[in-house]
Amino acid sequence: MEKRHTLIKICGITSVKEAEFLNKHPVDFAGFVLFYPKSKRNLTIEQAKEIVSALKESIQPVAVVVSPTIEQAKEIEKAGFSYIQIHKDVPKGFYEQCSIPVLKAFNVNDVEGFEEYHKNPAIAGYVFDAVEPGSGKVFDWKLVKDIPRDEKLFLLAGGLCSENVSEAIQYIKPDGVDVSSGVEYEDSQGKETGKDPERIADFVKAVK
Repeated sequence: MEKRHTLIKICGITSVKEAEFLNKHPVDFAGFVLFYPKSKRNLTIEQAKEIVSALKESIQPVAVVVSPTIEQAKEIEKAGFSYIQIHKDVPKGFYEQCSIPVLKAFNVNDVEGFEEYHKNPAIAGYVFDAVEPGSGKVFDWKLVKDIPRDEKLFLLAGGLCSENVSEAIQYIKPDGVDVSSGVEYEDSQGKETGKDPERIADFVKAVK
């Protein structure tokens, strides 16, 4: 049987230079944090559009948002994103008015709401993350191992890095894996911040 290709999403892209790092590898999605000033990776729509234009066509851009408004979703659609990844809640009528596919992000402590999204045709996939998304912390993978699979994408996030991603794939068998801090420079390496091309290369190699 042919080995299934595990999709790769690199999240928290903040510059054209980082987009160019991704272009050198078989990465499937690039995530951009929008409308969330609390995040050090937050971008304006204009900044994100410039970076997205530097991505090769095979990499699909994902807008990563927390409790977005319908107006923000419309801006994201106009900017040409392939997906919108939603953390927390949305206003009533949001899914009916959002015309791009949604990735619903779950923290491991709110997976009991899974059934509602499983039935929602607007949801194209799920991202299972740690209690604090973007924290780079690993959660107990047993918590999502028995979630029923359907035709929607199943992406695993939360503290993944080149050292543990292969084990995660073998144990959970997700459709794809999602990484952000696990491919960034460590603070001890001086003034460099953001995505580390060597760590990206190591992560992709470990997935493949």
